[in-house]
Parts: sequence; structure tokens; C-alpha cells
Amino acid sequence: MNLKTYLDLYAVLKHDRSTREEKRAFGLQHQKWIDDPLRQLRAWSQERRPHLKKPLFSDTFSSYLYGITLTLSVVAFFLGFFSGIGLLSYSGHEPVNIIYFLAVAVVLPLVSISLSLLAMLRANRAQSFLVHISPAYWMERMVHLLPGRFRLSFKETEIPPRLSNWLVIVRSQLLALLFSAGLLCALLGMVVTKDIAFAWSTTLHISPEAFHTFLSTLAFAWKDHFPWAVPSVELIEQSQYFRLGEQLDTQMIAHASKLGEWWKFLAFATLFYAILLRIAVWCMAKWGYARALKRSFLSLEGVAALLADMNEPVITTSEKSDENAAEERNSVYMQETETLDRSYDRAVGWSMAEEALHLLNEHMSVITPKVDKAGGGNSLEEDSKIISRCTGEIVLYVKAWEPPTMDFMDFLEEMAHVARKIVVVPVGTAENAYRPKVREVEVWGRKLQRLESGKVWLKR
Repeated sequence: MNLKTYLDLYAVLKHDRSTREEKRAFGLQHQKWIDDPLRQLRAWSQERRPHLKKPLFSDTFSSYLYGITLTLSVVAFFLGFFSGIGLLSYSGHEPVNIIYFLAVAVVLPLVSISLSLLAMLRANRAQSFLVHISPAYWMERMVHLLPGRFRLSFKETEIPPRLSNWLVIVRSQLLALLFSAGLLCALLGMVVTKDIAFAWSTTLHISPEAFHTFLSTLAFAWKDHFPWAVPSVELIEQSQYFRLGEQLDTQMIAHASKLGEWWKFLAFATLFYAILLRIAVWCMAKWGYARALKRSFLSLEGVAALLADMNEPVITTSEKSDENAAEERNSVYMQETETLDRSYDRAVGWSMAEEALHLLNEHMSVITPKVDKAGGGNSLEEDSKIISRCTGEIVLYVKAWEPPTMDFMDFLEEMAHVARKIVVVPVGTAENAYRPKVREVEVWGRKLQRLESGKVWLKR
């Protein structure tokens, strides 16, 4: 299930004029999904989708969403990339302060992840402040300022607030992930192409030992497996930088070759805090989005009625008049039956849609493992294949108001050579509970009498 299917279903429910019988026939055709309403809804949407007005809004919106997401993704990646280059700029006169890079690679992701988790807890609210302060939300609002075809807002899509909130959250995590990927690429690129001297400097009175303890805590996820990616106390002491005029500490200059070792810690910190944790939150957001989408499907206006029409039997009643009952006792065919068996090997409908056959089986309380449509638009070869499969007991539905044609009689005669028993069932219209008129059944009885086959029975 995805947003495109949701929009298709919304359009189908808004414009569909299907009858109760058509919906029930669809449900009977897909009984294996009776316990999975989402699959039923998706299948119904796909079947009715070709009848919607073109171009489909779901296609237009999906294209819009893809284009906006791609644009923002590229912007986020390069924003991270150039931010990394700016943070790692090294003129050769003074070292690069790692505090700035750690603030962007560790502190900023942790703060934004915390806000994202809080936003997820409040995502079902129509107005969520934490969602609306997301960079993705405001970057998209800026795109809406563009002219023409770019102006497409959530208000036009009939997307419920909880679903649009989750959509913003998911895209925010994606953009943050790409920003961090750009930051990591910038770090690796600068380390490979330049000889950078890293240092740390702060106005706070922090000893190298205390700073080492802090960095070891940050490195809890990888220090046991990759100890070389955690700076030692000696490296921290040698790389502490004090701004005293334009002169560098002579001790720092003496250990300049070791100052570049900081990149290992910075790379692992970026990988873990800015990328791996973000991927985990992104997966949580996608899970929440999937749940919100499922709830949105089931809460759409008209869905409950549609599922009821699909899965609940069509109950119709019809009373016989005394006059009709008297007429029905006048038999016009030697082999008649008042009732049908509980099951048959196959149901065949002459010039009937397959959906109608499922409805007729249900109405007649007949169980058949297979149904086939014969006559109508079928070719002679297709009808011959159907006849070859009719080797057991067959129930053959015909339209009572259409007199039997020569094509039908030829089809029935050939089937009688293969089948063990055939019960011809003239049926009326759905509005009349499929009950045929007496004179219509008599027409069929007189015609079948000419066949003189002991295998063919008529349902009165």
C-alpha cells in the first residue's frame, strides 16, 4: 500500500457508481482476501482505476512529490557537503577546531533526532508544532512560491493531517540523512586531498583528561572494536590550541604530523551519530507512516460501506403469487427439478459475466470449484475448451428473458456428450431476486424437450 493507491481509492470512492451486486461479485471473486481488507481495497481500486478521468490525480501528485523530494534531497546533500568543507577549511596558519565539526556531526543530529521522536508521538494531531518546524516542511513551502505547475499543496489532496504529518517526518529524516552523508563525504574528501591539522579549543576550562573521558563516552559504540578511532590522552594534550596572537604553540608544531589523526574519530562520530542513528529513526518514521496510511485507508469515507457490500451476502426476497404457483405446476419438460444440489463440479453461464456467476452461485446456495463464461463474445474454440472441461455435474445458468438460440442448443448438445448431468437454470434479473417468469421457463422447457437428452434437467 502506498500514497498513490490511497489517492486512487479516494477518487474511485468519490466517482464510482457500482451497484451492490457488482461489489458483492467482486468480493466473491476475491474471497481469499476476506480477512485482508487492505488487499481488497487495493484490488478494487486497481480494477476501477481505468474508469477515472485522465490524467489521474494520483499520477500528478506522485510526480510532484517525487520531483520535490528529489530537488530537496540534492539541496540537502550539497548543503551538508559545503558545510563540511566550510567547517574543515584550513589555511595553514591555524588548525581546524574539531569542536565546530562535532557540534554539527554529533550535537545537531542528537537534538534533531530527539525532536523527531517527539514529533512522532504527536504526529496524529492536526496541528503539530514539532512537525511544522521541520526544515523539510519549510523548504517545501518555499518551493510553493514557484509559479505555475509547482503550486500543489496538501490541501488539494484530501490527505488527512496525521498522514501528511508522517509524510513530512519521513522526508525530514531522509533530508537530514543526505545532509549528513554530504558532511561525511566532505570530511573524507578533505582528508584525502589536503593535509589538515586538527586541534581543539574552548574558552571553558577543560583538562585533556576530562576531554578524553568525554570523547571516550561519545565513542562507546565503536571504541571496543575500533580503538584506533578514539584519540588518546597524549593526542588530546598535543592538539589543545590556545589563541595567543598569530603564533602557534611550538609544541603543537613539533607534533603537527600527529594532528591529522583526529579525522578517524570525526569520521566514526559522523557515521554513528549522524548517519546510523538517523537511519534507525528514518526506519521508525517509515513504520509509523505505514501505520498511519493503513488507518487512513480504513477511515476513508465510504470504505466501511464498500467492504460491507463486498463481504456481506446480498439478501433479496420474492413472494410467489397463487396464480404463478398454479402455473408452475403445469410441467412443460419431462426432467424438471424444484431444487438444486448443494454442489456441482462446475458452473457455466451463457452470455454472462464471470462476476454474475459468483453472485448466482451464492444466491442459489450452490458451491462450485470452477466457473466459466460461454457464448457471447467467446469464439468457437473457447467454447469447445469449456465443453471439454465439463465432465461431471454441471449447473448451466441462462438468461430467462432471452429465448434459447441455435448456438446455445448446439453448445448444450455437445456438452451433453461430455457431462454426466446438466441442470439448466433460467434466471431473472437481480431486481427480481433472479426469479424467472413462468412463461419464460415454459419457453425454455419446450425448447429443451426437443433435445431429448436424459442428461439435461431444467430448474423450475
